Amino acid sequence: MIAAVEISPRERDVLELVGARFSNAEIAARLHISVRTVESHVSSLLRKLEVPDRRALAQRAPEPAGADPSHPVTVLPAPLTSFVGRATEQSELTELIKSHREVTAVGPGGVGKTRLALAVAAEAVSEYSDGVWFVDLVPVTDPGMIATAVAGTLGLGEQPGRDMTESVVAALADRHALLVLDNCEQVLDAVALFIERLLAACPRVAVLATSRARLMVPFEQVYPVPPLSLPAGGESDAVALFLERAAAVGRPLDSPLRDQIAAICERLDGMALAIELAAARYHTLGLDGITAALSHPLRMLTGGFRADERHRSVRAALDWSHALLEPADRELLRRVSVFVAPFTAAAAAEIAESEEYLVADGLSRLADQSLLVVTSAPGGTEYRALETIRQYGTEQLTEAGELAAVRALHLQWCLDKAGSLAAVRRDWRAGFDAVADDLRAALAWAAQEPEQREGAYRLAHYLAELTFTRNLIGESQQRYEQAAQLAPAPEAAASALRQAAAVAGCRMHGDDMYRLYRASAEAALSAGETAGAARDLAAIATTSYRFSSKFVRPLPPEESAGLIAEARELAGDDPVAQAHVALAEAGQALFVAITTAQGQPGTSVAETIARAERAVEMTRSTGDPLAESAALDVLTGAFSWAGDTFGAATTAKRRIALLSSAPSTPAATHELIEALGEAAEASLGTGDLVGARRWAGQLADHPLLAEVGHRAVSWLLVADALAGNTEQVLTGGIRFLDAWRRAGEPARSFLGPAVAAVAMVHGLRDDAEARREWLEVLDQLGNSPERAYGYGAVFDAMLLLHHGQLPEAMERTEVEPAQVWKWVTWIWHHWYVALRAEAAVLAGSPSAHDRVTEAQRIVAGNPVAGAMVERAAALLDGDQEAVLATAAAFEAAGCPYQSARTTLLAGGPEFARIVGGRG
Repeated sequence: MIAAVEISPRERDVLELVGARFSNAEIAARLHISVRTVESHVSSLLRKLEVPDRRALAQRAPEPAGADPSHPVTVLPAPLTSFVGRATEQSELTELIKSHREVTAVGPGGVGKTRLALAVAAEAVSEYSDGVWFVDLVPVTDPGMIATAVAGTLGLGEQPGRDMTESVVAALADRHALLVLDNCEQVLDAVALFIERLLAACPRVAVLATSRARLMVPFEQVYPVPPLSLPAGGESDAVALFLERAAAVGRPLDSPLRDQIAAICERLDGMALAIELAAARYHTLGLDGITAALSHPLRMLTGGFRADERHRSVRAALDWSHALLEPADRELLRRVSVFVAPFTAAAAAEIAESEEYLVADGLSRLADQSLLVVTSAPGGTEYRALETIRQYGTEQLTEAGELAAVRALHLQWCLDKAGSLAAVRRDWRAGFDAVADDLRAALAWAAQEPEQREGAYRLAHYLAELTFTRNLIGESQQRYEQAAQLAPAPEAAASALRQAAAVAGCRMHGDDMYRLYRASAEAALSAGETAGAARDLAAIATTSYRFSSKFVRPLPPEESAGLIAEARELAGDDPVAQAHVALAEAGQALFVAITTAQGQPGTSVAETIARAERAVEMTRSTGDPLAESAALDVLTGAFSWAGDTFGAATTAKRRIALLSSAPSTPAATHELIEALGEAAEASLGTGDLVGARRWAGQLADHPLLAEVGHRAVSWLLVADALAGNTEQVLTGGIRFLDAWRRAGEPARSFLGPAVAAVAMVHGLRDDAEARREWLEVLDQLGNSPERAYGYGAVFDAMLLLHHGQLPEAMERTEVEPAQVWKWVTWIWHHWYVALRAEAAVLAGSPSAHDRVTEAQRIVAGNPVAGAMVERAAALLDGDQEAVLATAAAFEAAGCPYQSARTTLLAGGPEFARIVGGRG
């Protein structure tokens, strides 16, 4: 069916990735295009393929060559060797996952749990309409990173405002999928908690886990994975595995040798890994040599290997396989065991402190002996040790007294890699992902070693910066906090905590901002930096006023006042600290003015603006653009509260200009995102639709908002709806709705204008069903005063006037503008009075002249609202030529809808043609 539809090569690329269940942000990263470009392609595909939503679109994605079209896309690693035997176990485990939502395949290392789980998962693909997903937890050394590992497999990015587990749960909430979690033992308790949360919220998701120990959760169904079957008068899986692996190295075995092979397999207890290691030695030792090697007494197990007596056979095979290596290869094997992720020969050479060509030869010999797995990667050949072998190598490092020294080399390698990644290039993302697990593992070790504290601090700081750039902002905050704990001095700790607070702001976690600024102030005080502590305490107060919606526990006004007083005392005569205190005081004054005005008018407007302007001057003198931006934000708020729409817009634009040259830090990013939204809002208030679309477009394209499309495109939807850019609204609406649903349908009131805007556009197109869907979303967001008297009144009035429902339009705009508190309507004020005047004129109301006169005074300087009022005045005068003259003003202002409406109101046919119907 796809072949019959004409789609471009790029659309086909996007469609394949949609089918693989990647998010728009992940698709954009893979194809090196913007998220908005991805959304445009998705919108185009929805129309071309005539499907209603993204899920239906995924089902139309082309299958990979040779794939069974009835099977959904799977995310399973491709084994490099065949799966031998295990028919009974595969059947039993397959039946268990059909009847139980969580099954744990339990057994000692080397018994073959992973290969069995992969075989079962591949067989079960057709049973799960939304796919089967494999997550290797071997590289996960931090329990808090489990959800991040799962999200990476699912193609999910992080959504500011929620943690990774919430994002995973939301993505899988209505999916019918099987999740395979491999090697759970090192993060057992955290895996159990993650699975409990996942299965409670995702009724159609099942989990198959592999572990050396059971998860100990109530709903767990345990399946003990037995060794391979041994000869008992019939076929033997153990012998079959030995024969196949021995043949793979070039020497097929004769049938008369089966008895000798069977004896070897029995000696190895049927353990799959031990048998593979023995078979790999067949071409050099022969069966007699293998038998002789295994005749030596078994060494007693140590550490984690005591979990199962059967693992002694794996240890025996590892011991003699290791003993047969040349000394240089033994050293290489134990040194590369510090890598938790696939590594290259070049990386191994640094850890081995040897020439790369010598190390490459050694790695190939280890691979020949089945001690390493070789894979091809975009960056070249990579090597990986199975977890059991890696743990064995780590033990050998300990016995050789080299563990600390080699891990120090690994730490230095990680520091060098992290440092090289600081320069962001086109391939940066793939480069970071390739080494991220090793960076985390090195940090986990170094953080526990007192002599490595300085390196651990540096690596934690690098990881904080890198994960922020990678948009893993939850981990970024964690790493900044970790860097603070490892910092060599309290002033360095204070700096890291301030960065952590800024990341918390990007995550919309106001309470964390409070906690982290408090901790930063304490660190600054212990370092004797009273001015720095003053800045931190003032920052808490400023944050509580500027970002109150980000707090779960709103900061009481008296606590903010106490923080400001304490900061003022600590600031002394330090001009920077004094500027921050002035900023906090300006925010406090604005808060008091707003709350007082809501109940009792009469607060001094001039005093509030003066305080904000003084804060701007003082912060500018410090040379800190972020502090000045914060002060300008307060001043914008003061102008808005005072009803000075143009003053607010001018100040908001000053913030953007100021931040354009600021360094790309978490604090600057947090400030810029807020500034872009405010500039878009303020531009809408003055009728600067071109500017509003520019700022809103930058916000929609910001990488940090890639996974929260509903928040990213909200103001762009409003600007396009007011302008009449129908196609852009429909395209952006797809991104909004998809992201909003994936985010768990948050009832955020600030999303109301965007939802009402899309609903209006569907109303203009006479698409009642689509409009009803968006109005239902709007109802979920709540019936706020802003909806009643602000954006709701504007979009309702536009639609009512469009359909000629003049009495209804008069009723919707009957409230006098002065009766509605200005903070509710500040960006809608001009639009409201202009529409109110037009409704009165078209309805022939006796109040038409007064409304037009009042509107002309209020909207003076607003190009769109001003043209609307002038058009209403011309209609009132019956001056058709003057009516038509306003069309040019609308076109110049970037408002094609009102331009077309002008033609209609003047009696021409153009309006219907431009706006169109549902087609």
